[in-house]
Amino acid sequence: MIELDRNQPEFRLKFDEYMSRVVNQARIDTGRRLLQQHAALLDEIEAKYRVQKRFIVALWGIETDFGRITGNFSVVAALATLAYDGRRSAFFRKELMLALDILEQGHIKPSAMKGSWAGAMGQNQFMPSSFHRFAVDHDGDGHKDIWGTLPDVFASIARYLSESGWRHDQTWGREVILPDGFDRSLIGLPNKKPLPQWQALGVRQVDGSALPERDIPAGIVEVVERSGRARTFAAYEDFEVILKWNRSTYFAVAVGTLADALDAR
Repeated sequence: MIELDRNQPEFRLKFDEYMSRVVNQARIDTGRRLLQQHAALLDEIEAKYRVQKRFIVALWGIETDFGRITGNFSVVAALATLAYDGRRSAFFRKELMLALDILEQGHIKPSAMKGSWAGAMGQNQFMPSSFHRFAVDHDGDGHKDIWGTLPDVFASIARYLSESGWRHDQTWGREVILPDGFDRSLIGLPNKKPLPQWQALGVRQVDGSALPERDIPAGIVEVVERSGRARTFAAYEDFEVILKWNRSTYFAVAVGTLADALDAR
């Protein structure tokens, strides 16, 4: 588990390699089918939490391939091991204690409390601290079951995003192209400007068309492919909310890209 902690794909792969793994056509097709299959439930949760259902399904898809790959590690054993690693031992000790609280509250049986090597649990891969803050018993059976109850899984994802600052009236961002001679010191999320200001600086949508005219604050983020080609994105407020879930730029772009693909006409 300690070796896995230091060998995560976001650290090893270039952007195009990562995206080919997590946003491929098979996943898009499955996501579209599941979006339709669970439309009534997702509509209900979207209305309650003001989080678009395509983002709920996209996060579900990228985290666990729509619940197919949730991890077979004992969460308690994984956290206990990492608590003694030294690099982040204080963090994992806290998570271990919170995991034991979940068991004491009866949300899941100890034998069924499975997750990733890092202790992330269930179909939405919540750490125990996120479970305590955001998990929802949407079906009202007395258990916050993010392992096997889809209403709880979807509502927990939506609540996490909603309470982290999600803007239902926006999207995550979009791919853009920069003009020749662009001041590269402006790249980075801290350098936010409203879209019309980026437009005035020569930034365009990837097809060369103008940026939307809405006064949405955005930062420019850049990723690099194996070939060395750089790709840039105008990242909106919801992009930063996704980063609260996972601090990887690759991950946030992947979630947004999959969400867009699920909604494509």
